[in-house]
Amino acid sequence: MITSSEMYRGGGTTILNIFTQNDTSTKDDGTVNRLIETCSQSKESLSTLYCMFKKSVFAVAFSITSDYHLSEDCVAETFIRLTQVRNFNPTKGDGRGFIHKVARNVALEMRRSHCKDIDNVYISNYGESDCTIERSIFLNELLTNLNDKQRQIVVMRCCSELSFKEIAKIMKCPESTVKSRYKKAISILQEKAGADSEK
Repeated sequence: MITSSEMYRGGGTTILNIFTQNDTSTKDDGTVNRLIETCSQSKESLSTLYCMFKKSVFAVAFSITSDYHLSEDCVAETFIRLTQVRNFNPTKGDGRGFIHKVARNVALEMRRSHCKDIDNVYISNYGESDCTIERSIFLNELLTNLNDKQRQIVVMRCCSELSFKEIAKIMKCPESTVKSRYKKAISILQEKAGADSEK
């Protein structure tokens, strides 16, 4: 059995192995962009986008709302909104970043409407049953050590595998700020994971 220290120690995304199984597939941004452009008329395009991004959209939403059911609603609302997009340019747009930006905006809206106090955050492996309760609890404890912005950046970087440039555009802040927040967050997680595993 894998111990907590084996799972969570290490640099970069190693610390979050438990939920980094990426669902965005290997399709390039051009393919994603075309799917976004056609999803309002094509159920097949929408279904493909949903299969590609449902996990990472859920992870982004959950990092903001802290509520499993509310995050599921965010997933549904995100893909509904994609069918209503009229101003996306498939030749210039950043499809992956655009989808996660929509997801973040939806989650922030829902949090303002439904969540007055968020003090317990965890991310589970959406749609997967191989994530043990112990691992979820451990991850929950780790992520509570991060502030809201740090947590969102870590999730977008590690779960959704967005670049720092994409995250900066989504969060409307300089890329250098995203990098420094990410570095600080990973340092905090590594320190806490090491301390917790030694108990």
